[in-house]
Amino acid sequence: MLAAQNKKGVPMSRSIRLAFIAVAATTLAAATLPAMSAAPGATAGVHVGTPEDRAAIEKLMWTYDRMLDTYDADAYAKLFTPDGAFGQTKGREALHKMIADLKKGHDERRAKGEKISMRHFTMNQYLEFTGPTTARYHYYHQTIFGTGGEKSPEPARIAAAGNGVDDLVKIDGQWFIKFRNVAAADDK
Repeated sequence: MLAAQNKKGVPMSRSIRLAFIAVAATTLAAATLPAMSAAPGATAGVHVGTPEDRAAIEKLMWTYDRMLDTYDADAYAKLFTPDGAFGQTKGREALHKMIADLKKGHDERRAKGEKISMRHFTMNQYLEFTGPTTARYHYYHQTIFGTGGEKSPEPARIAAAGNGVDDLVKIDGQWFIKFRNVAAADDK
């Protein structure tokens, strides 16, 4: 086996070759890793969020579905900023009324003997941090009425499905929904 040589043709020792390889690998890794860890299409310096931010947003969005499905208008409205919006419904008072009215309508239908159970599902989520206190939450969603299988007295049926992109904001250390768009035309 031929020994590696430097530019002047002098053989390099094994330890020098290993040191050279280590420096080259470290330099390559330092140049590559930031780009690999960034979101698709992101540029250097983009905020990627802390594990605590990611966990808080995951909990926020899970709580959103749960409060909606249990008709908890008070807790639902508090998930939004004071001027937050769901589509065209803007502000905590209006959001509270939206859920209270939904509950009232479902209660009236139940009183007439109709079986209503509602579940919201959020899937294929992608969290994009747009700054240290702002993020966009991309997802697909489904709303299902019914609980059972096809032969159940209450078979499940899809009431709504689509993709959404929500704007989130962190205020005084807590994440809130600024704008919920469950009818996003695209992911922008």
